Amino acid sequence: MHATIYLEDSEYIALCDLLKLAGLVDSGGQAKMVIAAGEVLRNGEVETRKTAKIRGGEVIEYNEAVLEVEDGYDSET
Repeated sequence: MHATIYLEDSEYIALCDLLKLAGLVDSGGQAKMVIAAGEVLRNGEVETRKTAKIRGGEVIEYNEAVLEVEDGYDSET
């Protein structure tokens, strides 16, 4: 899976919230567990901070899914 997530009016999104929003985990608790276990990459590096502030231009990878985070809105909606 490859997806683009738009921050809309937000400056950032917490990593655990991003995984849940994208549907990569079933709950916030599960998101926190996979992050703490070192299973999530942020810009190619392991990220273990559950509430790391993810900003536009960053790439998150988990379980073969790639999320590109962008500022602004989805122009297709």
